[in-house]
Amino acid sequence: MRKLLALALFLTSATIFAQGTITGTVIDSDMNAPLPGATVMVAGENTGTTTDFDGKFSINVERSSGKLQISFVGYKTQSIPFKVADGATRDLGRIIINVDDNALSEVIVVGSGVIDLEDDRRTPIAVSTITRSEIQKKASGNVEFPEIMKNTPSVYVSNQAGGFGDSQMFLRGFSQNNTAFLLNGQPINGMEDGNVYWSNWSGMSDIANAVQVQRGLGSSKLAISSVGGTVNIVTKATDKTEGGFARAMVGNGSYLKGTVGYDTGLDDNGWGFSFLLDHWQAHSKYADGTRGQGQNYFFSVGKVLGDHNFNFLLTGAPQWHDQNFSKSQDLYDQYGIKYNNNYGFLDGDYQTLRRNYYHKPVMNLNWDWNISENSDLSAVVYASFGRGGGTGDYGNGIGYVDNDNNPDTRGAYNFATDGLIDWNYIVNESNASIADGLSRDRIGTVLRASVNNHAWYGTVANYSYDTQTGWTFNVGGDLRFYTGDHFRQLTDLLGLQGRVEPLGGRPDDYVVSQTFNPNPWDALFNYADEDERIDYDYSEDINYQGGFAQVEYAADRFSVFFQGALSNQSYQRTDRGNFANTKESEKINKTGYNIKGGGSFNINEENIVFVNVGRYSRQPFLDNLFPSYDDNTMVAENGVDNEDITGFEAGYKFETTNFRANLNGYYTKWENRFLNAGGEYDQDGDGVVDFDDASFLFDGIGQLHKGLELDIHWKPTLGLTLNGYATVGNWEYDGSTNIRIRDENTSSFVDELEDIELTGTKVGLAPQTSFGLGADLDVTRDFSVDANVNHYADLYGFVDVEDVALSSISGDSYQSEKLDAYTLVDLGASYKFRFGNQNIQLRGNIYNLFDNEYINQSDQYGYFYGNGLTWNFSVRYNF
Repeated sequence: MRKLLALALFLTSATIFAQGTITGTVIDSDMNAPLPGATVMVAGENTGTTTDFDGKFSINVERSSGKLQISFVGYKTQSIPFKVADGATRDLGRIIINVDDNALSEVIVVGSGVIDLEDDRRTPIAVSTITRSEIQKKASGNVEFPEIMKNTPSVYVSNQAGGFGDSQMFLRGFSQNNTAFLLNGQPINGMEDGNVYWSNWSGMSDIANAVQVQRGLGSSKLAISSVGGTVNIVTKATDKTEGGFARAMVGNGSYLKGTVGYDTGLDDNGWGFSFLLDHWQAHSKYADGTRGQGQNYFFSVGKVLGDHNFNFLLTGAPQWHDQNFSKSQDLYDQYGIKYNNNYGFLDGDYQTLRRNYYHKPVMNLNWDWNISENSDLSAVVYASFGRGGGTGDYGNGIGYVDNDNNPDTRGAYNFATDGLIDWNYIVNESNASIADGLSRDRIGTVLRASVNNHAWYGTVANYSYDTQTGWTFNVGGDLRFYTGDHFRQLTDLLGLQGRVEPLGGRPDDYVVSQTFNPNPWDALFNYADEDERIDYDYSEDINYQGGFAQVEYAADRFSVFFQGALSNQSYQRTDRGNFANTKESEKINKTGYNIKGGGSFNINEENIVFVNVGRYSRQPFLDNLFPSYDDNTMVAENGVDNEDITGFEAGYKFETTNFRANLNGYYTKWENRFLNAGGEYDQDGDGVVDFDDASFLFDGIGQLHKGLELDIHWKPTLGLTLNGYATVGNWEYDGSTNIRIRDENTSSFVDELEDIELTGTKVGLAPQTSFGLGADLDVTRDFSVDANVNHYADLYGFVDVEDVALSSISGDSYQSEKLDAYTLVDLGASYKFRFGNQNIQLRGNIYNLFDNEYINQSDQYGYFYGNGLTWNFSVRYNF
């Protein structure tokens, strides 16, 4: 319709006196090829046309000089000045227009009103956008999904060697449970603890249309639990055009992946269907003992009905993967950086101790209603059903590898050879020596799964009204209903007959013998009933109701906005495991809010400055309200108050035809934070570990994060794109805290440290200084190469509770361990064979090209080495 209107305007203008004629050819900068269908308009007039199949256009103009505005969906509008003599023809030659990485609203098929993208608001924010083409090239296959964001300012991804989907992402130094993640406008952070487990979303790289990283305050109108920022993941929906693809991929660690997808396009009745199926498997991620396997399915059906657009989506990524945890440097020195002490062999067959398995189908129905030229209504209704858990030992057969490489009193490792678990000893000697074949207390060893099943329903709706006079108003709501069940079940008896488990008032000699397969497909429907559960059994209900509103005024040179949200969250726990009769907690209600405001000023077409400020009052996570495992309904003694976050940021944007630069400064103060960490605890300070599995509960912590971010995008010549970023931060704890220590083996509190000073201690786990440089070069129309270099420095380790306490007592200022800086180089190349409307694309990636050895994180148990050299190669047929 837009093209027909432009063409009609052109034909009408041709009947009027013409000053001259302007011609030219519009070129797609990425493909270095003509761009058909681009709109060419005379600035300030209704005179326009579109480019033909070869990208050419011809337009009559009524003036001797002016500007042409050249635009196309997903591309930056190009302004070209012209001068032409009366009655003459002026050829502008090749006019190159660039893909607009930060303008995604035009390619969003559904959910346009509930997906808060940066360009939905005139007042700028600190933002980076990754498009589908880049995701498909660099983050598909044996690559963690968050790694697609690592080439943007203040983003850090670590623990990739932990196993498929076990990576962690940090934004401005804040962990991923303190960064908000939205899928098509739907919140996906865990309701209990805010965590995001990437293994549950392993298929996201196959179906993501775009990822937008909004650092700091962001543009989201929801009252979400965002401290570091907001990540908007926009999936593909029902495509408007017909087409499909098939892809095969291989990679290191015997990685294999196959994917097929097809879109019917929209038919004459407004219906369209899309689907995608995928399977992958591998013997290792990078470290030994990290096998994995999974699938990804996606189905979408869309319907256009007049001014209404509907889309139903179903997706899921069932998977299992074996895990690798942090270890002491001594163990790495002896067995190598790929060493993993979570597996071994039983009668020659591979056997793992730690396997994560999960299946989380997600369904959502999007509805967009274009009510009028001024108003729109959008809503999404969603549901997800998570099933699965993680395995581990239950009993005395497997312990820990200590720094002297000797087993402790309950160890079972082959230290003299490979440092792996001696499963034959556990099954054929330790368990075989138990006379009645029953595991009880800590006698005998079995394998269990800690199960986390949940059901989550919700809806988000937004009504938008644009007065067409500069004022825009939004109002909406956010409802969520969540129920989670937590218990343990047996997965392998390791030769025993059963487990004596007097859980929840059962007889003292009650035996559980039923085992369950740690498989994501089985986990959907086959899990332990209440009489087959072990160790613990409890549930929780979390309900959330929120409302939001936003008003913005935008003129030619400036814009201002104000946004506010208010929410209520209720929590309730039910304990079935610790009592003969089920016990239910009181219902706790917490009110939270956020307020944001800001403004921008356009100095001219190339220069913009902006300032945003915000205040959040965030409800605590449920796990912080109920800290006891002896009674899961017991509320924290002194209660847990809301956490308060204050944010301030300012920015400067400079943009020309082929160059873009953004400079942002931020100040984020986080007060009254609650932190729960784990580790070993030496209560007496005599060098002997008194509690090998302890939790440390910090309260009232303050953090202050300040920093500068610079990112640039430059196309110095046709076919070459350069990207770069640099970040400098200063992230420190602020104030003192009380620390309670709980023995997880007995679920009882064993110590409390009061008024422990943390002021000036560096926040760890993410680098406070980083910079990167990337280049994409189109050698020919069909052959391209790309490379990225990332450097990380000022990286600190986990705050060690015992060292903090000792430093505070002695009056010293504690500082966590500073890890070595490191640099990584990634390289990729693509080649495309074209034939008609079809093509075959070859793509290869090498990550950590120079195979550097580096530590990318340390926690309370030891160090995580990053991946060495890894690679993948794919062949994709597009039709």
